[in-house]
Amino acid sequence: MHKNFTFLNSISDISEGTFSEIQKITTFKRIKAGTQIVKLDDVPSKAYMIVSGIVRCYLITESGKEFNKSFYLPVSFAASLTALMKRKPSSLVFETLTDCKVYEIDYYKVMGLCETNSKLKTLYTKILEFQYIKYEKRLIDSISLNATERYLQLKKQIPDVDKLISQYHIASYLGITSVQLSRIRKKISS
Repeated sequence: MHKNFTFLNSISDISEGTFSEIQKITTFKRIKAGTQIVKLDDVPSKAYMIVSGIVRCYLITESGKEFNKSFYLPVSFAASLTALMKRKPSSLVFETLTDCKVYEIDYYKVMGLCETNSKLKTLYTKILEFQYIKYEKRLIDSISLNATERYLQLKKQIPDVDKLISQYHIASYLGITSVQLSRIRKKISS
């Protein structure tokens, strides 16, 4: 049994036939660290299932400052969903922080298959629900937790975060400076 079939079935029950249809519109790719898989203002057509490596999603202000919105680790899905759904330029950038292995999925072909395949439509809905729950938790944490608590929450989600992701990116994700992050780390370790 293919491990991706098993993984997708852990989200929602799909048949081998449905999995075969998904495979036809999916391409396995190895992507080098530092590659933007979704660029600012591009109109994307792909979604990604990350099977190894780390991808970050960030916003760039007019002054050029970057704010990390999300980190995607294996096995998860990453896409500029609003841009895909509205067929509009992406306001977000998705960049590989490490070398990654991904399955690139043609979003519009998936949507076409969802029109005739109820099992695939249920899988798509479950993935969206999971992404929304993750987004809502991040929003609540950013409002209700202080910087130290947000850092500890991130360490809980990504135990080796300090080894895997640069201090700059972690600080940006937490909404603090690198100096503040250093102080938090020092305080926690003492």
